[in-house]
Amino acid sequence: MKKTLHTATACALLAFPMLVMAQQVAGAVAAMGAGSAAAADNGVAAVAAVAAVAAADPAPMATVEIATRRTRSAVAMSNSDMQKILPGINPLKALQTLPGVSFQTADPWGNNEQNLSLFVHGFSGQQLGYTMDGVPLGDQQYGNYNGLSPQRAVISENVRRVILSTGAGDLATASTSNLGGTIEAFSSDPLSQRGATLQQTVGSYNTSRTFVRYDSGAYGNGNSAYVSAVHQEQRAWDFHGRQGGDQVNAKFVNDGSGGKLTFFFNYSDKIEPNEDSTVHAASEKFQPYTRPFSYPDFAQAVGYLSPTGDAPAGEGNNYRNYYSDAQRTDYLSYLKYDWKLGAATSWSNQVYYHHDNGVGVVAGPIGVAGLPALFGVYFPGQSRADLKARFGNSGYATRTTEYRINRGGLLSTLRTEIGEHQIEAGLWFERNLSSAYRRWYALDVNNPSSPYQRPSDPLITQYGSTIANKVVQLHVQDEWRLNPDLIVQAGLKSSLQFADGRFPVQPKLGAIANGSTALPEGEIITKKWLLPQAGARWDLSANDQAFVNVQKNMRQFVTYGGGGASPWSLASQAAFDLFKATARPETSITYEAGLRSSRSFEGGVVSAIDGQLSVYHVDFKDRLLQISPTAVISAIIGGNPLLANVGGVRTNGVDLSATVHFGPRLSFYDALSYNRSTYNDDYLSAGKAVPTAGKAVPGSPEQMNKSVATLTLADTQFQLIGDYVGKRYATYTNDLSVPSYFLLSLGVTGKLNFMNGTLVKNARYSVNVSNLAQRTGSLNVVVGAASGTYNTFPIAPRQGFLTVMADF
Repeated sequence: MKKTLHTATACALLAFPMLVMAQQVAGAVAAMGAGSAAAADNGVAAVAAVAAVAAADPAPMATVEIATRRTRSAVAMSNSDMQKILPGINPLKALQTLPGVSFQTADPWGNNEQNLSLFVHGFSGQQLGYTMDGVPLGDQQYGNYNGLSPQRAVISENVRRVILSTGAGDLATASTSNLGGTIEAFSSDPLSQRGATLQQTVGSYNTSRTFVRYDSGAYGNGNSAYVSAVHQEQRAWDFHGRQGGDQVNAKFVNDGSGGKLTFFFNYSDKIEPNEDSTVHAASEKFQPYTRPFSYPDFAQAVGYLSPTGDAPAGEGNNYRNYYSDAQRTDYLSYLKYDWKLGAATSWSNQVYYHHDNGVGVVAGPIGVAGLPALFGVYFPGQSRADLKARFGNSGYATRTTEYRINRGGLLSTLRTEIGEHQIEAGLWFERNLSSAYRRWYALDVNNPSSPYQRPSDPLITQYGSTIANKVVQLHVQDEWRLNPDLIVQAGLKSSLQFADGRFPVQPKLGAIANGSTALPEGEIITKKWLLPQAGARWDLSANDQAFVNVQKNMRQFVTYGGGGASPWSLASQAAFDLFKATARPETSITYEAGLRSSRSFEGGVVSAIDGQLSVYHVDFKDRLLQISPTAVISAIIGGNPLLANVGGVRTNGVDLSATVHFGPRLSFYDALSYNRSTYNDDYLSAGKAVPTAGKAVPGSPEQMNKSVATLTLADTQFQLIGDYVGKRYATYTNDLSVPSYFLLSLGVTGKLNFMNGTLVKNARYSVNVSNLAQRTGSLNVVVGAASGTYNTFPIAPRQGFLTVMADF
């Protein structure tokens, strides 16, 4: 095993000459040999042992594809490149190898949404647009109200490709949040040949992921279909929470002479254990690396608390909960027809429906973070002992936030060619009815609940919101080929939102942390008719291309009640009315220009180079800051956040990415990014100025470097992936920060030809190791305060996985 590991590392290092990387790999190999991190390395050892079992032709090298037909910066990843990082990976996590992308989450697949952090060019994940086969996926907030995450919308193995447009997305993108770009995922079509695929992954922390797919092949008159399913389980690395669930996809295509009919169905039922973030502040004397839950050791959990349900005083706000998780059940489907009206004209119409039934659950001590005062509002005059008895006598209470989404919509796009013009016009309409209810349940000392069941019979319904929202988006654009080498594109879109929020259940006086007497109700209508875009693409030569693009975008107000950066989460009706009368949606104008190049060389060490350089500037207006209403960010008691308009944000940046090919077997990809995003203005809090002018946007690193070294030796392909993320500020005034980190991961893929026969075809394997050098530190930072405090989630330890797959 050691020989195989040393060989893999040495081969990858041929294309990784930087000293720091060599030191990291050497340290990782030494740690493996010494048996460090035994729990995780059990999986590493098991999967590394099969790397010598391949007998195959060289696999194609993984590359980042540059979208050369766009007037804006766009890069894409294919399914094979995604799966080489880790089979079953979240498409968003796969993008972390691309320039300008900062992505963090607790698990290797990127599935955990509660601690997910995403920044692209200084824009947070909630300021980007997301689609799957054109269907809008919402703004990806954890407490989601208008969509679902890509990994819940389509099984990873069924993703054909994912495209990241940084800075500005297509006008046709169905999104109300794409200020800073778009991420488009596309599902694969059924195969033309009948067959089946079986894939099994095992590894660290009792991982088991099983993927199956059956393709009908072509039948009838242009028909084809597939159905697939996945089941995944993995234990959380620092506590005994179980991640995973089940997902089913089905797709039918009829490709006839008159057009193409597509039907897609997705079912997803997932549970993700939520990890508590560590609170950092001068007042916190206890700041642990992790905050693991006590589940399933209920006796230990009960013994951890005082007789009145208090956590140990010495642990402050970094106490331990019993458990926490996110439960999400989604149904998503669409029907699409691409109608060929003529040789140069097509009309695409797509209808979709999405239903989500979700709940976020926390079982925590009843004596922390202001909970005794909250419970006293609903059970006045009772002693702490009485409250403990009312909540099941365990000292714990279970809090839920229960979500519902019912949304449907229509996408219609007409395309035609008239001479040298390609003209497109389209419409997106969506109607969404969402709700969010905050409830509290007993945790019975004699019959304790688990994170894998939804509680019933609430003792308290703290509040309940329903918001009806209608969205209309129109766009038109013209792509004009002025000559064979020059294309000019111009267009505009309109974005209209009609939102009406109500609270069927209002909190009692004193039940909200900042003293709210009633949560606000009312309608907000926002219309932006002119959001223009103009760009050009110039083929300088057969190998070089220049592009330039200018585009204005906006983010509609968040339509979520009871939390988040939403007007319906403000503390009073008066605050809502003032916001409605004076606030404006966030807008951005993005300027970008760049060069793309692809060149081949003969007779030298370097056989080819392809890459892209892009520079950008963004003027961001009416930036809204979400400020925690409590001294502790993400406190369990909750409350209504404060929304502060800090005026403008100015962003300047550059991305440089290139792949250097050293013949057909060795390549090195590297992506350097620099981004400087700063607030233009101070903001007022309680009548006092908070000095944010000139301060960097927290959470977003200024510098990043992504690299992938790929080496193919006869029968095996090795990939060494490096991810450097620079220092990130942790508060709005930049008085605190978290240091940079550098992580390595290793992938080894090959074929298992000895397994192939009459029944089995294309047998292959994949070995993947995350955090190869066993680094520790702060992975992502939770920002919510002007100064003095922030929260972090830790870097997970090294984990290893073996995947074996075959076609039948």
